[in-house]
Amino acid sequence: MSKELKVGDKAPDFTLPGDGGRKISLKTLKGKPVVLYFYPKDDTSGCTKEAIAFTDKLNEFAKLGCSVIGCSKDSVAAHDRFKAKHSLRVDLASDEDGKVCAAYGVWIEKSMYGRKYMGIDRSTFLIDGQGKLRQIWRKVKVPGHVEEVLAALRSL
Repeated sequence: MSKELKVGDKAPDFTLPGDGGRKISLKTLKGKPVVLYFYPKDDTSGCTKEAIAFTDKLNEFAKLGCSVIGCSKDSVAAHDRFKAKHSLRVDLASDEDGKVCAAYGVWIEKSMYGRKYMGIDRSTFLIDGQGKLRQIWRKVKVPGHVEEVLAALRSL
C-alpha cells in the first residue's frame, strides 16, 4: 500500500487502456488541468449518476481547458457498453490490475452488511497543469459533487 496522497503531491503518472480502444495517459495531458475520478463499478446506480453528472457539465470543464477521466477496474468492453447505454462523453480508463487505484490510495477495505471486502473508494483528484494534486475528495457523495469540483477548478 502506498502512502496516502495529499494536496501538493505530484499525481502518480499512468497510461491505461481507455474506452474505444484508446490509451489514456496523464503525461499526454500535461499543461492542462485534469479531473481524475475513481468509481466502484460501471452501470451501478451511484456510478451512473456520477458519470452522467460529469457528462452534463463536460462543456464547462472543456471551457476551462480541463479533461475529465473516470477510472474503475471494469474492462474496456464494459466501459464501452456503459458509455453507449448512457450516452456518456467522459473518458473512461480501465485499471483492471488495480495498480493505478493502489497508487492513488482508492483501493480500500469496505464493509457492507457486516461483510468486509476490497473495493474502490469513490474519490476525485483535481490535478493542475504541472501534474500536482490541487484538491482531493474521498468518500464522495454524488449529489452536488460535480459542481464542487467545477468551483475548485475555477479557483485554480
